[in-house]
Amino acid sequence: MWNLEGQKAVITGGSKGIGRASVLEFLKLGAEVLFTARKAEDIIKFQDELLAKGYKVKGMVADVTKPEDRQKVMEYVENTWGSLNILVNNAGINIRKRAHEYSEEEFRKVLEINLVSPFALSRELHLLLKASGNAKIINVSSAAATQDVGSGTPYAMSKAGLLQQTRSLAVEWAADKIRVNAVSPWYTHTPLTQSVLEQEDRLKSILNMTPLKRVAKAEEMASIIAFLAMDKSSYITGQNIVADGGMSVKAI
Repeated sequence: MWNLEGQKAVITGGSKGIGRASVLEFLKLGAEVLFTARKAEDIIKFQDELLAKGYKVKGMVADVTKPEDRQKVMEYVENTWGSLNILVNNAGINIRKRAHEYSEEEFRKVLEINLVSPFALSRELHLLLKASGNAKIINVSSAAATQDVGSGTPYAMSKAGLLQQTRSLAVEWAADKIRVNAVSPWYTHTPLTQSVLEQEDRLKSILNMTPLKRVAKAEEMASIIAFLAMDKSSYITGQNIVADGGMSVKAI
């Protein structure tokens, strides 16, 4: 059971960072994966690397905030697999500003990608998940969902909302044999955090707050996501696994 053999998975934002690491982890564990991203060149390069290794994988250009692109994902799953075992809602963005500096377009964009689109995609794939008879949704949240970490209010709002979305859907869809859980990373080496981690003073502050005294690797988050996708975690639903190197329990 420590594998994903025969499992069909959709991973959004799968060409970079935690999403990319998750695609690799799932494939190594035996899953067949459809991953999405917005840039065709990133998708083609990654897909070709994976196909050359013999993995069963498909990359798709899709912006999960667009109904027509979510429809493309649903149609692929329905026509190719007929049902879906795993959905990883990983796609996300951040725009770091003070609250009064955001334009309405900017803060709505953060909310749309991080919170609204996971709900929309989960709803649209619900029947295909239900059809598998044993499905899992894993939402990638953030340490910013439960405390102020200087990430910007819209990002924190969106990730906090994603946690409640996780809890509510876990209860509502339990009867459909769909488990819903979340992972909340602290700073992890990804393109999304690169601009922050390159600032010496910010990095020093982050490490001082973290008992393990290092930034996480994307692969460390992918392993947690994979565990929640396995039947080994079959009695876990509606939960949030905080992977923060001990940051949230450090008082001084």
